Amino acid sequence: MAAPPSSPLVVDDRGNALVSFALGAEDRPPGDAPLTVALVALWHGHRVLMAFNRFRQAWELPGGQIDPGETPRRAAARELLEETTHASDGQFHFVGFASFALAPDQRTEYGALFTGRAADVSQSFRPNDEVEAIRWWDLEESLPGRLQPLDACLAELSRNTQPSTRHGSAGG
Repeated sequence: MAAPPSSPLVVDDRGNALVSFALGAEDRPPGDAPLTVALVALWHGHRVLMAFNRFRQAWELPGGQIDPGETPRRAAARELLEETTHASDGQFHFVGFASFALAPDQRTEYGALFTGRAADVSQSFRPNDEVEAIRWWDLEESLPGRLQPLDACLAELSRNTQPSTRHGSAGG
């Protein structure tokens, strides 16, 4: 992993920072801090799927904690299904690793970012314990409520990512 820049890419209102983002090999995560989360930037046309998290009261990319023994790819597919009721079609593409400094103690953790394309799943969505709503977002329009700037930055970073020639399956 490259040395982090002197200033973060973005900081949210709670003091959490996206310190850096590095393209890399999915099977070679950074070893200097734990890899704890997997996120999905799922695209439909020029819009990315965002989920409104009930607890954090913010629009975020679907994703969450990687369970013990679970691969980041499998966690991404599981979280996407749990949060949005969208089952992956198996065409996730690994984008890279995000380095976070998390408040209040600024501990370092990594997240794996995946991207893919999908049909519009908004009609089949039903609110659940974690996610109140989903919406396709064009990265420019205003969303009703708070937008998590770290996730918005990661969505932007994934926007022009070309799929690699080596496709993995969502079940990893």
